[in-house]
Amino acid sequence: MNAPRRLLLAAPALLLLPRGARASAEAMAQAVRDFTQGAEVRAGRVAMDISPLVENGNTVPLSVIAQSPMTEQDHVRAIAVFNERNPQPHVLTVRLGPRSGRAILATHIRLATSQTLLAVAQFSDGSFWSDRAQVVVTLAACVEG
Repeated sequence: MNAPRRLLLAAPALLLLPRGARASAEAMAQAVRDFTQGAEVRAGRVAMDISPLVENGNTVPLSVIAQSPMTEQDHVRAIAVFNERNPQPHVLTVRLGPRSGRAILATHIRLATSQTLLAVAQFSDGSFWSDRAQVVVTLAACVEG
């Protein structure tokens, strides 16, 4: 059998191969629901600091601050960061308590492409608060395949 004919016979099988992970707005929303266990997420009390224009997606500085006195009665339990276009929609979760002093997260992340990021903080009263940012990436990272 010649090579072109073998390729034509194998073509349908190529369509069944698994594709790389593809995050989406729906995947991000599901990851947020998993984190909040379906609770309402309100905007406010959280501030995300990230540049709106990123030249290189391989290392992007990100910080999140949640407004809380961090007392035994009123503190931040966790801060989570989500994205809609990286291979995994849940970037990270940091657990905090009243002894943390301040509810601040500072790190570097990788961004596959231009996308929306969401930071969600869980407070000791069971409420969830958030901030959202649009980021334009000129040189992508996290590309699978």
